[in-house]
Amino acid sequence: MRLLLMSDTHLPKRARELPPRLLELVPEADVVIHAGDWVDTATLDLLETRARRLIGVYGNNDGPELRARLPEVARAELGGLRFGVVHETGAARGREERCAREFPGLDVLVFGHSHIPWDTEAPGGPRLLNPGSPTDRRRQPHCTFMTAGISEGRLTGVRLHRLPPRR
Repeated sequence: MRLLLMSDTHLPKRARELPPRLLELVPEADVVIHAGDWVDTATLDLLETRARRLIGVYGNNDGPELRARLPEVARAELGGLRFGVVHETGAARGREERCAREFPGLDVLVFGHSHIPWDTEAPGGPRLLNPGSPTDRRRQPHCTFMTAGISEGRLTGVRLHRLPPRR
């Protein structure tokens, strides 16, 4: 199973559109995960039409239209793994322990908000993945997203993709 993970697209405020490389991967993925801060409904509509399966949540910058269509927290079993998706997980300090406590029973938690790529494992809790942002790098050197796979009930090939600077 092929996964495509993104968050914090902030369209059209931070960019006019999703990067072409990211859009190319959407139909190739078995599941596309978006961890919130879409900002516009057009991006949700686009991904709903192009993705085989879309799992998304709303973020703190998402208005009533997106909140009416998306949950704050999403959960799904994918390839034998229990996934959770949420936008905010709080401060970086203590994140692993806090997420293990607040999201028991998950194997993987995908989150956003910080625009900072993150890949750690909580002791006794889930693997924590933040794909960064494909459109708003903030203080990071690159805009980013992640891909991963699931094989025989295991998360495999987690990869952070760095996008070239926008022109």
